[in-house]
Amino acid sequence: MTDPTSDRKTTVEEGTHFKGSLSSKCPIEVKGRIEGDVTAPSLVVSSTGAVHGRVKVGEMRSQGELAGEFDANVVQLSGTVKDNTIVRAKSLEVKLTSTEGMQVVFGECSLEVGADPVHPEAVVRPSESLPKTTTTGGATSARPPADANGA
Repeated sequence: MTDPTSDRKTTVEEGTHFKGSLSSKCPIEVKGRIEGDVTAPSLVVSSTGAVHGRVKVGEMRSQGELAGEFDANVVQLSGTVKDNTIVRAKSLEVKLTSTEGMQVVFGECSLEVGADPVHPEAVVRPSESLPKTTTTGGATSARPPADANGA
């Protein structure tokens, strides 16, 4: 017997602006804009999408714009993370969208990654820049510079 909700998803189409609390038992796909609280098993933010608010999901993939507070088990980022944004995840993957000297930039935000993301060393602080990146199959993990020259 198949789950009747397995093929369903909640979509916020491009040109649509939703403001308020959105809770779904189906995955949510955002091509437009959401401002408010979002709860779902998964969230996909397309390159035209934006989510500003508090989000609690199992999985999140974003090629669009994020601002607010995001809690998820698995996060894949390749879009924009606005200032004063908090991302908490057990697993975080940052993908480059271009191979032409792309730089990963985080504004004034907090990233907490790991099974217990309250350890200070697991947080990227706003004062830390991320000039060094390592790339593996299009995925990038960043680390703060070791000294003032970034070496």
